[in-house]
Amino acid sequence: MSDNDFQIIFDSDEDGLLDTPEKAPKLSSSDRLERSFIEIVEFYREHERPPRSDTPEIAERKLGARLDGILANDDKIAALKHLDEFELLAEPEAPASLEDLLEGDDLGLLHDDSGLLDTSDLPQRKGPEASVDSAQRVRAEDFEQFEPLFQQKHAELAEGTARLVSFPGLRHITEGSFFVLNGVMLFIADVGETEYKETTVRANRRERLRVIFENGTESSMYRQSLGIRMGEGDGQAVVAATFESVLADDVETGYIYVLRSLSDDPQVASVPDLYKIGFSRGSVEKRIAQAHLQATYLFAPVEIVATYRTYNIKTSALEHLLHRVFSDVRLDVQIGRAGQPYEASEWYSVPLPIIDEAVDLIVSGEIVNYEYDPVGRAMRARA
Repeated sequence: MSDNDFQIIFDSDEDGLLDTPEKAPKLSSSDRLERSFIEIVEFYREHERPPRSDTPEIAERKLGARLDGILANDDKIAALKHLDEFELLAEPEAPASLEDLLEGDDLGLLHDDSGLLDTSDLPQRKGPEASVDSAQRVRAEDFEQFEPLFQQKHAELAEGTARLVSFPGLRHITEGSFFVLNGVMLFIADVGETEYKETTVRANRRERLRVIFENGTESSMYRQSLGIRMGEGDGQAVVAATFESVLADDVETGYIYVLRSLSDDPQVASVPDLYKIGFSRGSVEKRIAQAHLQATYLFAPVEIVATYRTYNIKTSALEHLLHRVFSDVRLDVQIGRAGQPYEASEWYSVPLPIIDEAVDLIVSGEIVNYEYDPVGRAMRARA
């Protein structure tokens, strides 16, 4: 068969059956990232909420884990902003109060004992006379059942077989436990089933209590609310004389880290006391290994100057709180590479001892009485 015969065959192929199929263009890493995020966006469009990574539904769990990974990478967030029609990548606002932080604990990380538990946000202090839960107390109809229990507990305190300790945390608010709040002993008669309060982004867990007070009243406050009242009112737990606060079951939730940039860029190197305050769920050393390639580290090597290991608390919430304390001294520059400017975030011009002091104030709960003075470069008591 001659070349002419082949040409006649090809010319007669009006339906294109003999055409060589075009190869699909090879997907770049950017294309794959965008496609993976579009699946998350479509899930939100269908369900009106983001996918969760802790659900038993395998398909949703996969999308939720993917979203968690994106949110942990500033470069991916920047690359996907143009596709984020539902603000899935927006940085969450710092909780306005400790109660908001507790109610936002969708992972249940705050249901444990920690020095940070009762001081991880900036609640408005209230005097005992302003207690919301006190106003909601009603007379306990069956108080005669509980009165002997209070008498017994007072007798144990007098004999020394029981003692008072500082409120040890939410984990110890269990059925049958005794506490003292504003000088009044109370008894946890019942802990209700876990409820889930639906919000636009998550289902917050909480448990309603039956709290009996020795003055014959009772309240049905939430477990988290009682924890807040105990923290604000110098609450105490009534425990056996041999009681020790057991921390063996504490859950390590990550690290707050402080980094110093080794950049030779004048707009970075010239800033005094410049530090990045961030968080990591895993090894900080591993996270910064490729710092010179990442925008969040200003495309330069960094060194670790301080780390704070956290337990039983959502580390990102503590990080946001520190960011809010130092918001007035955030670095305001753009660092670019290959024509792609990056607005620096999480970098602050603040002396390292002041960062240490702020962390200590959060742990002690005194942060509510202080603010950062950028002129004096010191923590100052609020007026």
